[in-house]
Amino acid sequence: MEQLLAASPCSFSSTAVTACSTNLFSPRTRLGRARVVRRVTIVSKLSSLQPGQRRSANYHPSVWEPAVIESLTTPFSYEAHGARLEDLKNEARNLLEYAPDPCSTLKLIDSLQRLGVSYHFGKEIDAALDNLISSKTVVDDLYTTSLMFRILREHGYPISTDVFDKFRGGDGKFMESLGCDAAALLSLYEASHLGTHGEDVMEEAMKFSAEHLQSSLREMDCDMAMQVQHTLQVPLRWRMPRIEAMSYIHAYQKHGTSHSALIELAKLDYNLVQAVYQQELRELARWWGALGFKEKVSFSRDRLMENYIWAMGIVFEPQLSTCRTNLTRFVCILTAIDDMYDVYGTLPELELFTEAVNRWDITAMKDLPEYMGACYLALLDFVNDLELEILKDHGSNTTHYIKEEWKKLCHSYLTEARWFYNGYTPALEEYLDNAWISVGGPAAIVHAYTLQPGLNGRKSVSVDRCSKHGGELIYWSSLITRLSNDLGTCKAESARGDTAKSTECYMAEAGALKEEAMEHVRRLLHRSWKKLNEESLKSSMPRSMTNMCLNMARTSHCLYRHGDGIGTSSGATKDLLMSLIVQTIN
Repeated sequence: MEQLLAASPCSFSSTAVTACSTNLFSPRTRLGRARVVRRVTIVSKLSSLQPGQRRSANYHPSVWEPAVIESLTTPFSYEAHGARLEDLKNEARNLLEYAPDPCSTLKLIDSLQRLGVSYHFGKEIDAALDNLISSKTVVDDLYTTSLMFRILREHGYPISTDVFDKFRGGDGKFMESLGCDAAALLSLYEASHLGTHGEDVMEEAMKFSAEHLQSSLREMDCDMAMQVQHTLQVPLRWRMPRIEAMSYIHAYQKHGTSHSALIELAKLDYNLVQAVYQQELRELARWWGALGFKEKVSFSRDRLMENYIWAMGIVFEPQLSTCRTNLTRFVCILTAIDDMYDVYGTLPELELFTEAVNRWDITAMKDLPEYMGACYLALLDFVNDLELEILKDHGSNTTHYIKEEWKKLCHSYLTEARWFYNGYTPALEEYLDNAWISVGGPAAIVHAYTLQPGLNGRKSVSVDRCSKHGGELIYWSSLITRLSNDLGTCKAESARGDTAKSTECYMAEAGALKEEAMEHVRRLLHRSWKKLNEESLKSSMPRSMTNMCLNMARTSHCLYRHGDGIGTSSGATKDLLMSLIVQTIN
């Protein structure tokens, strides 16, 4: 574990960030954009403030009262329903073992994944896919070929895009005769989002399937049309697992070929996992109330429930409760500190706080203003608590890596604060070299990875393997998170005069209009997903870490799809929490 965390070139080592920033990503070198960088200095946005006046983001109060969170209950429990759950799991295993043909096997694995229950059948699914590969199964239809390609790549198998050659003409394009099969086109479109950088056939597959699906929407039945529209908006590769489970359970019931045992299993498992989430949130609400940030750090967002979505998105499995609750604590403290740097703190105060974090010493509190002291004490207490938990569970202390991530995170916040107070808008490349860290992604993955169970057996992961792959996984996941965040929050942050984000940086650098800048950022987002796909295929890191990185990127899409789902959380985000946490599935 120590070797794995210490050796990553882009996320863990304190000397590596500068080196990585020159070669991991820039709009010019990494993603092929050729433009001369022009740095722009703008007028400071502080001119409207009176002497002594603090900035404010005017965040609305929490829409979740502590009493509401405390009252969360469900009739489901593992004590009462565990036996039935095991029976249903055995029925699902039998279905998988005795599937009559490769297409049935692939469909069943796809259903288990989308229903949110595949974590129960990891070994069985791996065995089925190994058998599929070893038997050199050949499929002839576009639907099954696309499904096989997607499923195998999702599980890390390096299946070649050559499997699609039989569906392409001499000009390299997909045959027009395939354009009438909506199910096959939908399967191809989903598969195309597993493409990597340079795989032109997957670009062609995406374009071909999207155009034909869009043009034939009016001819589809209502259910298929809704499914197609949803997929064109958010492909399966980008969806948060728990949201997909909630949605797919309802859709799967309408399938003519659905298995009743799987429907019952999915519903029961969803409700049981929801009961775990509710218990965690009740405990977290007591911790959050005792922390007193609502009074001591009143300028910050009070978003316990919303922050929990991040943790649940990154690790949703019920057995990862300790990891999930501590991730939520991490995000809550990060949110307050982020708001301190972004909105409330003066530059001299922020310099003091950054130095205090670098020192990591309780005596540094004496130099801090009261509101900063509250944040600093909460941070030190949180990491001290983690240290005890990690020592108890793993027998070794790895929190020095966590401390290093907090230091780098606060340094990245300070860089942005300096830009703001100096009225400086960086070029997009310069901005992103810092912003992939300031979004909190590297720190989140370090926390999550450190807190997962069973790490003792993973200390053998070599420095070489980590140095080649671990940091790139975290980098591209964090970059997607940053770009999604910027697209969702740019309107609100620009209106209140915050630090320039990616869209504003590109506008200033390229002389582009707002919509042109947003479209450019969307293209970077798509290309970054290709890089994340590539890294997830070739990485020799534990699959659990790959999944965390994928899930963080997916969660960012969810939270920022309709705007700032954390800052303004009374609309789509509240509805989402009601579905995920409060309402059971009948």
